Amino acid sequence: MKKLINRREFLRLSALTAVGTAAAACGAQPTPAPKPAPTAAPAAKAPEPTKAPEPTKAPAVAPAATKAPEPTKAPAAPASQYKEAPMLAELVKAGKLPPVDQRLPKKPGVFKGQEGIGKYGGTWRRAFSGVSDRWGPTKLGDRTWAWFTKDLVAQPRLAESYQVSPDGKEWTFKIREGTKWSDGKDFTTDDIAWWYKNELQNKKVYTSPPTNLTNKDKSLAKLDVPDKFTFKLTFANPNPLLIYTLTRGSLSISSGCAVPSHYMKEHHEDTTSDKEKLAAAVKAKGFDSWDRYYLDFASWWYANPDRPSLMPWLAKGALSKEMFVMERNPYFFAVDEQGNQLPYVDKVTHRLFENAEVLNLWVTNGEIDMQYRHMNIANLALYKSGEAKGDYKTILGISAGHVAMQLNLTTKNKLLNEFFNNLKVRQAISSAINRDQVNQLVYNGMLQPRQYSPLKLSPQYYEKAATAWIKYDPDLANKLLDEAGYSKKGADGIRLHKDGTTPITFIIEGTDQTGTPTEDAVLLVSKDLAKVGIKGTYKYSERALYTQHYEANDIEAAWWGGDRTVLPLVPEAIIFRGIQPDRPWCPGWNLYYRDPKLPNAVQPPEGHWIYTIWKIWDDEIAVQPDPAKQTEAFKKILDIWAEQLPMQGILGESPSPCIIKNGFKGYLPGMPLDDTTGDEQFLQAETYYWDDPAKHTS
Repeated sequence: MKKLINRREFLRLSALTAVGTAAAACGAQPTPAPKPAPTAAPAAKAPEPTKAPEPTKAPAVAPAATKAPEPTKAPAAPASQYKEAPMLAELVKAGKLPPVDQRLPKKPGVFKGQEGIGKYGGTWRRAFSGVSDRWGPTKLGDRTWAWFTKDLVAQPRLAESYQVSPDGKEWTFKIREGTKWSDGKDFTTDDIAWWYKNELQNKKVYTSPPTNLTNKDKSLAKLDVPDKFTFKLTFANPNPLLIYTLTRGSLSISSGCAVPSHYMKEHHEDTTSDKEKLAAAVKAKGFDSWDRYYLDFASWWYANPDRPSLMPWLAKGALSKEMFVMERNPYFFAVDEQGNQLPYVDKVTHRLFENAEVLNLWVTNGEIDMQYRHMNIANLALYKSGEAKGDYKTILGISAGHVAMQLNLTTKNKLLNEFFNNLKVRQAISSAINRDQVNQLVYNGMLQPRQYSPLKLSPQYYEKAATAWIKYDPDLANKLLDEAGYSKKGADGIRLHKDGTTPITFIIEGTDQTGTPTEDAVLLVSKDLAKVGIKGTYKYSERALYTQHYEANDIEAAWWGGDRTVLPLVPEAIIFRGIQPDRPWCPGWNLYYRDPKLPNAVQPPEGHWIYTIWKIWDDEIAVQPDPAKQTEAFKKILDIWAEQLPMQGILGESPSPCIIKNGFKGYLPGMPLDDTTGDEQFLQAETYYWDDPAKHTS
């Protein structure tokens, strides 16, 4: 057993090893932002470190998706009065870029920042852990057809408008006329039609179609394109939640519909004008097939920086570099209320860190400007102690994440499969975990013992699901294991499988490195399991290897928390349904649900409760336009979770720290931090800015 890291000792060691850095201000002062500004949001006071601020309250019911609110109207001024960043104005002056009014749609999106009109310029410094950490950079710009207000209400974003028929079967989208890809080419319904024909219906690209775009019989929704800026998706059955599945995505192979067809057609084997050139490109990139080249390289914005994008910032090199740089998109489709083209910040940099200690030193040295990703509540005292030196503040939001363990109910190990699928075993394991001890020793008592379930602020909160089998009772755990048929033990005290000779041991695989609080937590859980005769050994895996293992169903158990608990219906409750593969409590069943013919697909036993979960979603929730009835039906799924314990939840309801450099504006305390809502990009990252950009240009 590794000795747990004492936070006070870690503070001392960090202070001894820290190195100072000096920030050099360089570059010309950018053109000032227009002076008339709306009333700014009140300055937010940093919360006390031991208490989370009041979270943003979710709507009383799940947000209705049947009618989009009227979008904010673009400024009434002539197009020539739109403003642009000084770095772009220089390119226009030099004849290297069209004027801003020619780069914006006729009716641009209008995004209102939380702290008034911003200023152009500056660099936003962040950190990432490698190529497998691609979602950190991606979340800066993958908000697409619709997005949420601060009050969690969906409204049009990339779409000028959208509407759904009264029966929930037909969705009509209007593209902003004049929207352009980052290379200046028009974005029209030609791109949607090409995507539908050449990606969505191509079995090499989509081995199984995305669930949000299919009917109950797995057939695809029908696409109609009446003109260059209007498209319709028609379903055989109601699909009232569709718009929520289109809030993030479209940066790669996804259900986001937006693909730069003028570029991608030359990378597609069915539409390229030069098959020999494409074959050479596939070989040059080291791929053994066209589909792997298309899926793993050509389509991804971060792997292939030449791919045109609709993001606010563009990749300026490969994500594999030590410093990944994103620079503003001159054709971004949105402005602020005064007609200033967004984003405000010129450049975003992501610096590669090797381990948590290095990242923590960067934070306390003041080398991180604004970031929630990879920050941990267990390090709150450390973050607070460095605020004066690092010239930053630590604010708290409410994390949707849970500390949790997944036992793979579809594991290929037959003995473990039988063991994990015994309900009394899952009840015993949950009872054996001392959640209060993990909370106190690792998280300073700031979390709450609970199963994976919707947060208290969620319209789908259900106490029965949150509190099921969370009481620490090792005596009960031992009793349940004996009753389950695992009473025999070896000389080392480890229980034996029903064959009478094989010890009950399994690997708990995760991506938490040595010395991290989350690794400390899983080591404590492993110790609790050992006390009742079960040996669960934690093993660190790099994210890419972890991904390979769960995709192939080659994983016994996982240490990966659960999120998407603020508005769980928005991401189609994918963890609760067992179809989010990186939370691998049933990866084999997930593959079967997608397509029974897929390699490693596992058919659930006849009459199994997973079929009931899938049926409730497909027949009662996904087709139901009434939010109150959606929630009522979803609680049936939560009842199953409370009874069957598909996943071992440990802790949740975590106040979560976000590091914000003094002078960085636009983000507020108390915001929900969830994958569904883009984590710290929830308040529209394009509207974040520096109060003095000239001091932050390197």
